[in-house]
Amino acid sequence: MKKHLEKRRYLASFDSRALPHIFTDVLVIGGGVAGLRAAIAASEYGNVTVVVKGAVEESNTAQAQGGIAVALSEGDSVSRHAEDTVATGVGLCDEETVRVVVGEGPERVTELIDWGAKFDRTDAGYEFTKEGGHSTARILRARGDATGAEITRVLVDVARARSSIGLLEDHFVIDLLPSEGEATGALVFNPRRGHVLIWASKVILATGGIGRVYRETTNPAGATGDGLAIAYRAGVVLQDLEFVQFHPTTLYIAGASRALISETVRGEGARLLNRHGERFMPKYHDAAELAPRDVVSRSIVTEIQRTGHPCVYLDVTHLGKDHLRHRFPAIYRECLSFDIDISKDRIPVRPSAHYFIGGVKVDTLGRTCVPDLFAVGEVSCTGLHGANRLGSNSLLEGLVCGARAGRRAGEQLGEAGRNSRPRPVACKLTQPKRGEIDLGDVENSLRSLMWRAAGIEREEAHLETAEDYVDFWCGYVMDKTFVDVHGWTIQNMLTTAKLVLHAARRRRESRGVHFRTDFPDTDDVKWKRHITVQRGS
Repeated sequence: MKKHLEKRRYLASFDSRALPHIFTDVLVIGGGVAGLRAAIAASEYGNVTVVVKGAVEESNTAQAQGGIAVALSEGDSVSRHAEDTVATGVGLCDEETVRVVVGEGPERVTELIDWGAKFDRTDAGYEFTKEGGHSTARILRARGDATGAEITRVLVDVARARSSIGLLEDHFVIDLLPSEGEATGALVFNPRRGHVLIWASKVILATGGIGRVYRETTNPAGATGDGLAIAYRAGVVLQDLEFVQFHPTTLYIAGASRALISETVRGEGARLLNRHGERFMPKYHDAAELAPRDVVSRSIVTEIQRTGHPCVYLDVTHLGKDHLRHRFPAIYRECLSFDIDISKDRIPVRPSAHYFIGGVKVDTLGRTCVPDLFAVGEVSCTGLHGANRLGSNSLLEGLVCGARAGRRAGEQLGEAGRNSRPRPVACKLTQPKRGEIDLGDVENSLRSLMWRAAGIEREEAHLETAEDYVDFWCGYVMDKTFVDVHGWTIQNMLTTAKLVLHAARRRRESRGVHFRTDFPDTDDVKWKRHITVQRGS
């Protein structure tokens, strides 16, 4: 790594003797499915504080449309779900993690139902659907295409009902405080109260993904890779950073943000057509539209390049208006807002950055290499997904791993005692004399660069050029001392981009979602292994 990332431990100047303090037993950073479930589990053992960057309803979880994969349907089994997960992961899944997550999944989802989650039903029971890579219908949905919002509603209700859980919204975590066997915590900023130090015995990182580092993405504004950059600066081991999953079908309207068109639309029978109205997926994969996401994404890119058209089209007109309005109400409304009636019109779609498979390396209890620090959800790398995530496994992973990490963090409170006593800690940064550059322009340029160089197709020359650009921007941005969230966010985005590019250059093969045009084959002899990164190593 270049010196710009190596030398920076904190992004802001602070002195613990001059700041207000908050004390808690367990600090959870992030309010998606994994963070909230971890908080609920930890609250059985002590006080928990959940810090959320924006509003808790704005998480990636709340935006999730498709559903949650779980072996609860008739004829399905945990072993079958595990086989599908491992097959999709292209040789890099951690099989112990797979057994744990899919094995405990039914219990966690049933628990969610007991808490009030209302998944879609028919007269015969719960309604399951099928997605790409699944050998059977095992996807549970809520309100057609609002599964994440329903899970968020339930978990927020449970968390708010517990007096041992405090929720701090609109609080941006700048950096983790060092863990030295006494207390750990975080330096946090709120626009109204300024800098605050939160001290805790245990910290659970649950900050989500990195989708906004890319120009084309399904992710909300908060997914800027903050947790990954924070963990890197704290010296935590990161793994599989080259594996970024792209969702094949997002609504393509020039000038508009990319709205997700859920994979369950293809599961219901939607067909992908090119600009000439030709169905093309059968020539790329036997499973056609239900092939793994990496295959579908690359196939779409190939058709776009072959036809010289900026998108392909998803055709659901044969499914009927009443069914579409009932089954996909949010998608129906979103498309209609652009004068696309999906019961009559084809939906213009193209791939977008969707899910970050890599992250903070953890074990099956969410423990990192740093004492007292856990990580769960999209910011973590459990090994469940390998080199390619099986659709709808992410919400399941958040539920299961969140519960396991929260419970283990709580148990450790009793084993080691509560240590949230503050100690003197300070950082004094100097403002360099190098010239200023426009952060907004850096952000836009970075996102475009990452889409071109580290997108669905990658190759050495483009990755090398992208690294050079990022190093240049880092030279003007990483040594600055900012006093606002936007500045720190851009620093985190640059750090995240650098890490992804570094890993993508190192893996000289194609595997899962990582496709190198200059190394198009999968090489198990050299590359059936993981790439890890650690600051100073």
